[in-house]
Amino acid sequence: MSGGAGTVTAAPVFILLGPPGAGKGTQARLLAERFGLVPLSTGELLRAAAREGTEAGRKAQAVMEAGALVPDAIVLAVLAERLARPDVSRGVILDGFPRTAGQAEALDRLLAGTGQRIDAAVSLEVDDAAMIGRISGRYACAACGEGYHDAFKQPSRPGVCDRCGGSAFARRADDRAETVAERLKAYHAQTAPLIAYYEGRGVLERVDAMGEIPAIAAQLGAIVERATA
Repeated sequence: MSGGAGTVTAAPVFILLGPPGAGKGTQARLLAERFGLVPLSTGELLRAAAREGTEAGRKAQAVMEAGALVPDAIVLAVLAERLARPDVSRGVILDGFPRTAGQAEALDRLLAGTGQRIDAAVSLEVDDAAMIGRISGRYACAACGEGYHDAFKQPSRPGVCDRCGGSAFARRADDRAETVAERLKAYHAQTAPLIAYYEGRGVLERVDAMGEIPAIAAQLGAIVERATA
């Protein structure tokens, strides 16, 4: 968001909403490269804070080591620590938080304390049937992790990894069609209130995430440009 003469412009904050496989990670990386935004994934944030031994990180580590879900208050504390660092001055992209309307309200309060707000919450819209095919067709080289897909990306030589020459491949257990269908069902149930929350605040943007990566990136870039003009 822009500031007037003599004012300090608050770093913009964007949220990417979308089910597993919608391309949030890919698009966040492209936005980072184009606009200098910093992608912040909740899981990575918590693990990094735990490694660094910050106050909130130590609390998060204790909870994670106990095998429990990290409470919202600790997640928000870790996020607040991260947002205070100078490298996020050009803005951030949140992935994985908030997940509920209650978390969204708490995030709004946190940002208000630093003069920030959510500039845009982008819902990456998907077709469930197509998504099941997209995700369930994924597999990877067991040696180097290079990703492939039954329909979209096969090795140049059948059964041989293009990257390392390995011949062993593996599929994630949670990429089975039945599991993907359940994950999508849970996502829609969990995220519907969140979409309504941001729509009610006039910051929701919807992007068709079933197209080509460059086309999706172009739409997201236009949203960032509008929000930061």
